[in-house]
Amino acid sequence: MSPRADAPPAAAELRRFTPAQRWVHRATAALTGVCVVTAAFLYVPQLAELAGRRALVVTLHVWSGLALPVPALTGLASRAFRADLGRLNRFGPHDRAWLRAALHRDKRHASRPAGKFNAGQKIYAAWIAGAGLVMLGTGLMMWLTHLTPLFWRTSATFVHDWLALTVGIVLAGHIGMALADPEARRGMRTGRVSREWADREHPLWRE
Repeated sequence: MSPRADAPPAAAELRRFTPAQRWVHRATAALTGVCVVTAAFLYVPQLAELAGRRALVVTLHVWSGLALPVPALTGLASRAFRADLGRLNRFGPHDRAWLRAALHRDKRHASRPAGKFNAGQKIYAAWIAGAGLVMLGTGLMMWLTHLTPLFWRTSATFVHDWLALTVGIVLAGHIGMALADPEARRGMRTGRVSREWADREHPLWRE
């Protein structure tokens, strides 16, 4: 079978993500999707009436939430995944320049230097990881009612519900930005991106 005529030559591509990294992302996305959808059916009255079986929805919500850290913890066995965690955890001068350009709505690529991940992606990763841990902790307080006093459970419910709404909004923004960048989606889907895209969007990144 001959290669597609419009496919870029292999030399013009870079490997952005390994199969293990893509598996972690897909598994996390799937579990997050189950959490978000079941939360909507639990808290929106019209959707709750459609679902009917509230106990099943609660079970799906609880167990998908408990399983949410599993893909990332499993991914620690991958050297490439650990390397990406290190990249996401480092914030350098070029990241500050990227943020200044973003705040001033300067869309010139020269004004937004980035390594493998730009400053916006690093902030998103840190925020969603922290939010996930808070959601897990407050969810456990709400589920294991006999372990905490009523005041703690009431506070946990308040934090869990409002943070869930915030997470939903942030995830919608994340998905919207992904939909606006087909090449970034291809990198997560196939593991490879064009060298031209990498040089333009992530000029400080080296394979």
